[in-house]
Amino acid sequence: MDKECIIKRLSESIKTTSRIDNDLFIKYNVKRGLRNEDHSGVLVGLTTIGNVVGYEKLPEGGLKAIPGRLIYRGIDVEDLVRGIIAEKRFGYEETAFLLLSGYLPDREELSAFTAMLHRSMPLAQKTKMNILDLEGQNIMNILARSVLEMYTFDDNPDDTSRDNLMRQSVDLIAKFPTIIAYAYNILRHSNLGRSLHIRLPKEDLSMAENFLHMLKGEYTDLEARTLDLALMLHAEHGGGNNSTFTVRVTSSSGTDTYSSIAAAIGSLKGPLHGGANLAVASMFAHLKENIHDWTNKTEIDDYLHRMLRKEVYDHAGLIYGIGHAVYTISDPRALLLKEMARDLAKEKQREEEFAFLELLEERAIETFMDFKGNKVNKRVCANVDFYSGFVYEMIGMPRAVFTPLFAMSRIAGWAAHRIEELNFDSKRIIRPAYRNVGEESPFVPFVERSNARKG
Repeated sequence: MDKECIIKRLSESIKTTSRIDNDLFIKYNVKRGLRNEDHSGVLVGLTTIGNVVGYEKLPEGGLKAIPGRLIYRGIDVEDLVRGIIAEKRFGYEETAFLLLSGYLPDREELSAFTAMLHRSMPLAQKTKMNILDLEGQNIMNILARSVLEMYTFDDNPDDTSRDNLMRQSVDLIAKFPTIIAYAYNILRHSNLGRSLHIRLPKEDLSMAENFLHMLKGEYTDLEARTLDLALMLHAEHGGGNNSTFTVRVTSSSGTDTYSSIAAAIGSLKGPLHGGANLAVASMFAHLKENIHDWTNKTEIDDYLHRMLRKEVYDHAGLIYGIGHAVYTISDPRALLLKEMARDLAKEKQREEEFAFLELLEERAIETFMDFKGNKVNKRVCANVDFYSGFVYEMIGMPRAVFTPLFAMSRIAGWAAHRIEELNFDSKRIIRPAYRNVGEESPFVPFVERSNARKG
C-alpha cells in the first residue's frame, strides 16, 4: 500500500471517527468554544491586566447591551489615547510600559524604557542570516520561527524569575518590528527579484516610525501617528482572546517564554483571529467592484443580503468585520481608529472610499440584524477589523504584514499575561476537562483483523 493510498484511507476514516454530533454538546451541557448560550465567554481565570466590556449582567438574569469599553490596567483606552494625542506624542511605548508594569510611567521612566527598547531592536547576525537562508512565504511563520530561535541566543532561556521574564519581554517587544520588516523585505526581494535593501532602526524614532522606516523608507507624520494608534488599540484585549489564552495555557505548564509566544503567534495567524483584517480588506475590494453606486442604500442592502444568503462573494454567508464576541453596541477600538481613518483618507484623497466604507458599516449592521431576525439574541457592531485593513492600505502597508502588525502590537499584552500567569502564589497547570462520547469496543487480535480485511 503506497503513501497516497494509506493517507486516503486514514482521511476517509475521520468522516466518522472524528465527528461529534452537535446535540451532544447540549445534552452534556458542554460550553463549546468556552462560550455560554448567550455567546459570552465562560469565566476561566482572573486578571488585572485588561478588561473588555460590551454588556452588563442584569440582577434578574440576562444581559444588557452597553457601549463598549476597553480597559488597560484600570485605565480606559479612550482616555489613554485621547490624552496622548492631545499632547502630540507617540503612545505605544507608554502603553507597553503600562501593560507590563501596571502603572503609567513618569518622564524619566518612559525615556529610559524607550531607550532600552531602541537598544534591543537590532537583530543578532545569526537571526538575520537564518531569515535570509530559510526564507518562507508567510511572515507569521517566519516570526514564530525567529522567536523560537531567540531561545538559543538567550543565556537564561528557562529562567522564570520576574527579572528575567521582564528582560525577555522587553527584548521581544523591541525585536518584533525588526523581524517583521526584515522578513517582508526578504520576501519581496525573493518574489519580485528586486535588490535587497535593509534599513536599520534609528534611536530617535518611535516604534511606529521605526517600523515604517524599516519597511518602506518614507512616510508622513499622520501615517506614523495612525499606525501608533493602531498599535495602542491592538496591544491587549483581555485574557480570553484565543492567542492570549494560548499564552496563559502554555505558560501554566512552565514552558519557556519563546515557546509560549511562538504558540500565540500560531493562534493569531488563524483567519478567525488575527487574519480577520485581511478578510475585511478582500471583501471591501470586492464590494467596491460589484456595487455600482456607492451611495445607494438599496443596492448596498440587496448585495449584502445576497452575501448573507451565500449567493455572492465567497459564499460563506458572512459580512466580515461585523460582530464581536463581547462588544454589542460599539467596539471602542473601531470608533477611535475610524476617527484617524477619516483624517488619513483626506490626506490620501480617498474620502469617497471612506464614505462608502462608513455607509457599509451602517447598512451591514442593519442588514445583518434584519436577516437574522429572532435567531440572534444580541446587538452587533463593527469591530476594529472593519477599518484596520483600509487604514493599513492607506498607510502603504502590504497585505503580507497586516496580521504580523497585530502580533507586533499584541506582544505587549501577551508578555504581561505570561508574567501574571507565572506570578501566582499557587501555580496550577490549566487543564480543562473533555467528556468522551465515543463507544467502547473490544480489542481484536491483529491476525483476525487481517483475515477479516482479506475476507
